[in-house]
Order: sequence, then structure tokens, then C-alpha cells
Amino acid sequence: MKFLILLLAVVLLGLNACTDEPTPVLQVGGVVWPGYGPLYLARDLGYYRNKPIHPIEFTSATQVIRAYQNDTVDAVCLTLDEALLLASQSANFRIVMVADFSNGADVIMGRSDMHTMKDLQGRQVGVEDTALGAFFLTRALLESGMQTDDVRIVPMQAQDHERSFLKDDVDAVVTFEPTRGKLLTRGAHILFDSSRIPGEIVDVVLVRTEYLQRYPQVVNDLLRGWQQAQDYIKNSPADALARLARREGVTDEEMRVALHEITLPDREENRKLLSGPEPALRPVLQHLADFMWQKQLIHNPVPVDKLIDSQALSMADQ
Repeated sequence: MKFLILLLAVVLLGLNACTDEPTPVLQVGGVVWPGYGPLYLARDLGYYRNKPIHPIEFTSATQVIRAYQNDTVDAVCLTLDEALLLASQSANFRIVMVADFSNGADVIMGRSDMHTMKDLQGRQVGVEDTALGAFFLTRALLESGMQTDDVRIVPMQAQDHERSFLKDDVDAVVTFEPTRGKLLTRGAHILFDSSRIPGEIVDVVLVRTEYLQRYPQVVNDLLRGWQQAQDYIKNSPADALARLARREGVTDEEMRVALHEITLPDREENRKLLSGPEPALRPVLQHLADFMWQKQLIHNPVPVDKLIDSQALSMADQ
């Protein structure tokens, strides 16, 4: 009898040990980009203190996508077209928040003697080898009555844009903040920016479906801290700008200009974008998916209806 009681106690202890497994840290990957600033601001302000949340900075979107595919991270910040590229390979994630809309922060910049996209005819254009680079350049060329064959594309990582442009390795670059601001001070001209295709360059936060289903509270904490950081930017702009500028290696004024060129959707705007029988983000997703399919930027159709999750955002508001 004593043996049976001892055996039962051992089994119960084993069960308790199984149920008390620590929650795995949610590694969140992203590049240096003003729209992702609230994530790192939330970390700096202590909103994720004692939470299993760890933001990681990468130098390119290519690295972010690779880290997700290799299971190094379970959440990433990506442009919508990059998310669709990932979904075309494996739709094992859900979009839980819209981080920002680019309204001029993404640009195609040329030399000082260039003034329009037509000046790129036959010239070398440096562009990151990702869906965003291909999508943005293709859209800019089409809007200008040109084709991709009209330019010579030079693949390069985002961290090489400034150096390659200043060394005359390329005649133009498809880039974004903070490189945009730095090249402007060196005499580069903006030939095209994202304000000319409003609502098409969108950044989102996506989380691996398995993690979202198993640890929804961690995802809620991630979004709640992000929203708190957005409130801090509104309520304490001077300190917020100084913190964000230090992180990106720019001046406070350059950061102010950069934030002016993007829109950070608040709680209510995100609810409209992700919730309801017809989320406002869905037609944007479908438009991008159709365009990328037609231009062979993705090689498999994407079921966009399965990509949006509104529950995490709703719970984070509570």
C-alpha cells in the first residue's frame, strides 16, 4: 500500500512538472525602421519587464525572413508584401497588428543630375533582394510608364545602400529611412516615394500560429506594450524622439521628419483594419497578392482570408 501511495505521488509530481514548464520567450525580429520604433521603445521604457518578450534587431528584411523560416524567432515585423511572400511558402502565421503605413518614407533615390524615374533608363539601381524591393521598384516603374527591363537591377542588402551609392557603385537605390535622410544631405534626389501609391506599403506584426494558439497572453502583452509606447510618443514626444533617434543613429529632427512620413495606426484604426466580417486590411492584402502573383513575385497563390487575426488585438485592449 505504501508503495502504491509513493508511486502515485511520484506520478503526480511528474504531472505537475509538465504543467509548470516555463513559457518560451517570444523572440520578435525586425529591422531598423521608424515604424517598428514602438517595439524597441516599449523595451527601453520597461513595458516588457518581467515578460517573456525579446525584440531582436536585424540588418535586413532578408535576415528577418530567414530567422523566421529557421525557427529562430516566432514573431516578426515585415512589410505586407514580405508577409505575402512568406505566406506563399508556408502560411503558418497570423497578422496580429498593423504597425504602420509608409507615406513617403520608402523612396527611390538617384544622383543629383536625376529628377524623374525616366532618368533611370539603362542605369544601375541598387535594391534589396526581397519582395518589398521588387514590388516597390516594379510599381514605381509602372506608374512612370516604364518596365523592369528599362533599368539594370543590382541586388544588395539594405545596410549597403548608403555606401554603394556614395561610392558610385550604383546610380540609384531603392531605400528607406534612415538612409533616405542621410542621402538627402549628400545631394541625392528623390525620384519616387511611397506617398504616390498610398496604402500599398504597409508594415505588419505577425506571429507563428502555433505560438499564438499556445501562448496568447504573451502576444497580448507584446501588443499592449507596443500600444503603450505609441501613447508615449504622443504624450512625451521630445523624450520619445530622442530615444528613437539614438537607436537609429540620426538626429532628433531627422527622426521627427521620418515619423511624419509614416502613419502609426492606433488601437481604433487597428480594430477597423483587422476586425469585423470585412476587415479593411483584407482588400489591401488581396490587391497585393494578385499583383505579386501576376508579376511572378510569388509562385503560389495566397489564401489571404486565413492570414488575419483580430482576437489578440482585442484582448490586448482589455
